[in-house]
Amino acid sequence: MKTDLTDTTSSKINKALVLGRRAIGTPAVGMVLTLVIVTDEENAYDALKAANDASREHPSRTLVVIKRVSRSPRDRSTARLDAEVRLGADASTGETVVLRLYGEVGDHAQSVVLPLLLPDAPVVVWWPVNAPTDPAKDPLGALAQRRVTDTYAAEQPIQELTARADAYTPGDTDLAWTRITPWRSMLAAALDQVVCEVTSAEVEGEEFNPSVELLAMWLAERLKIPVRRSKSAGPGLTSVRMETSSGPIVLDRPDGSLATLSIQGQPDRAVALKRRETAELIAEELRRLDPDDTYATALRFGVERLDEQAAVTAPEVVEEPAGKPEASAGKPEASAAEPEEPAAPAARPAKRAPAKKAAAK
Repeated sequence: MKTDLTDTTSSKINKALVLGRRAIGTPAVGMVLTLVIVTDEENAYDALKAANDASREHPSRTLVVIKRVSRSPRDRSTARLDAEVRLGADASTGETVVLRLYGEVGDHAQSVVLPLLLPDAPVVVWWPVNAPTDPAKDPLGALAQRRVTDTYAAEQPIQELTARADAYTPGDTDLAWTRITPWRSMLAAALDQVVCEVTSAEVEGEEFNPSVELLAMWLAERLKIPVRRSKSAGPGLTSVRMETSSGPIVLDRPDGSLATLSIQGQPDRAVALKRRETAELIAEELRRLDPDDTYATALRFGVERLDEQAAVTAPEVVEEPAGKPEASAGKPEASAAEPEEPAAPAARPAKRAPAKKAAAK
């Protein structure tokens, strides 16, 4: 059931929701939370589709806030609220209200949204694009227990991570962090299988992908080791290599679907590590509404600090010429405690070249 309201108010929208529930035979409200999506017209369809898919797991009232851009001074001086109320089959298992704000009312979106929130239910605000620098201080973000952003959609994703760390407030989270949950689970499970000490790590992925930095910062903070970030053609994260006292542990995913886990002394194993859709990411975030302390700790580690450690302890790999024998394949890895060893500039590239080839298998 779909109801269009032009030049309306929050009170009339609430009345349309009640009448709509009665018309479809479900007068009771069975929603568990309110999901507020703040987006533009261009990205509204994809965001709403993802929210509807996630509502099968988390029945919710979804409020889509679209601030329309006024093209003329006369339009900018005219405040208007249009709404589209969807119930039943048009809104999956929840309720959907699409709000289009014109003119000055766009500067006071919180006053439109507040009367439409479900009573005594948590509120989650999601910015698919154009997220504020400090979500907790945004008027809409201040209404929510959880604030979801996506630095992958930012114009400068890596710089955005620094801004997120400076403005972090408990309850903030990011879909770039949610994307690496399977990677973190797989790496933790791999380390549980062997008794060893991890000495260094390398995270490889496509350029301008904040998930690669977040995974590297998580490893560096949790294991207290130097972690180097290297670039690949993608898609997304492609491999993680950890050097340990028992041999390398490599998790390699070249095609964005199937990964290979290699542990020294054990046969290689194929593991499912498919890139997930936005609906799956949102559904995961809605499963827990308490602050994510692990995300906060990894985020505050700092991209700059990660780069500084990598420059000193994990230099870039220089590929060997095609005809040069790999005489140094059996030599031990250079330790982080000897960064100024005279022979290091010439020896380290040859030492890491076999590791690069092993990670590509």
